[in-house]
Amino acid sequence: MAYSGGVDSAVLLKVSYDILAENTLAVTSDSPSVPRSELEEAKKIAHEIGVRHLIIQTDEVTDANYFQNPADRCYFCKQELYSKLKQISEREKIPYIANGINMDDLGDYRPGLQAAAELKVVSPLREANFTKQDVRNLAKMLGLKIWDKPASPCLSSRIPYGRRVTVEKLSVIEKAEEFIKSLNIREVRVRHFDEMAKIETTQDDFYIIKNHFYEIEEQFKSFGFEKIEWAEFKSGSLNRLIQLR
Repeated sequence: MAYSGGVDSAVLLKVSYDILAENTLAVTSDSPSVPRSELEEAKKIAHEIGVRHLIIQTDEVTDANYFQNPADRCYFCKQELYSKLKQISEREKIPYIANGINMDDLGDYRPGLQAAAELKVVSPLREANFTKQDVRNLAKMLGLKIWDKPASPCLSSRIPYGRRVTVEKLSVIEKAEEFIKSLNIREVRVRHFDEMAKIETTQDDFYIIKNHFYEIEEQFKSFGFEKIEWAEFKSGSLNRLIQLR
């Protein structure tokens, strides 16, 4: 199982373990594009489920096809991940590699799906016609505490296409988002536009940003940002810029 610790892969992992027990293996990628808090939560959930859990290092940030940040950046990330999962599956004699793609994921620009197809990764949630809401409903029914957890794509998704992905930028984004979350905001994206940061939250949390703006401004200056904007959070907002080119 390609297991990130998000609600989709956690649901699939839970169901797989309930049915297949020790024949299920969770594998989580660790790289600079993965927030430390997400990695720790993935460990915790896997432990609660009781499944065997491997954490592997992936090296997508050293791949020029990735760090140059083309529009199909995710393809090279998933190609790196699934290639390593294939090696593990062969070593462990496990015939299937699965991911947590659901039907709603098909409506966004996701070049990583091509890598999954090339390496014959299966998507049981998609095959069962599960939407994101179906996944959350099942997660709640199964007693998973993260049933309402916001989506958390990799940190590289905060950098506009065409601007290089660097370990330094990823570290700054992680620190910035953790700071915003410390203000009791659950869902946030800090988009990295070099000297400018764009903070995206739901409209319900705008008042928190407004009330703490000077505090945020000072903290973000220490991260190297000279200017801050904020806007309503919209998943895949940088993907929409592709269509405007």
